[in-house]
Amino acid sequence: MDNLDDMDRRLLEALHGCGTDPRVAAAARALSRAGEHGGLWLAAGLVGAVVDGDRRGAWLRGTVLTAGAHLVGMGVKRLVRRPRPWHVEPLVRTVGRHSFPSVHATAAAAAAFAYGALGARPVPPLAAAMCVSRLVAGVHYPSDVAAGAALGALTARLGSRWMLTPRLANTRRP
Repeated sequence: MDNLDDMDRRLLEALHGCGTDPRVAAAARALSRAGEHGGLWLAAGLVGAVVDGDRRGAWLRGTVLTAGAHLVGMGVKRLVRRPRPWHVEPLVRTVGRHSFPSVHATAAAAAAFAYGALGARPVPPLAAAMCVSRLVAGVHYPSDVAAGAALGALTARLGSRWMLTPRLANTRRP
């Protein structure tokens, strides 16, 4: 386990070092702010619902999946309680003290999966940038981001049939 922890720290240090470029640091800060509480992704889903009226329901269900992934990530974070990196100076303030999983990455991956399925091509690369920004900002270890992204993708994948099939979304159980 020490080797994995060491690799996590070294990767974080390398990516955090990119933040010495003021432009990279500014981008990391902007992405961190935009991703707080899943805000960027929830707004994107609502905009999709307004702009793409024919698939409004799918966009709204994708937004619900993204919000759900965010909540699941918060729940896991409260259970695991891994401290944030202590050996680098963060570029941003964080809402909480815990690091695992990265909930920014969870919401980003869920949005990439859900909105990507609806043809929103800019979302997956923006989600990847969001994930990397958490490392550049120095607030997560790479394993936090990887776990968050996997959790978000899994959550969205589990709900994708419901999201894309209006008939299933409208089914009521007794």
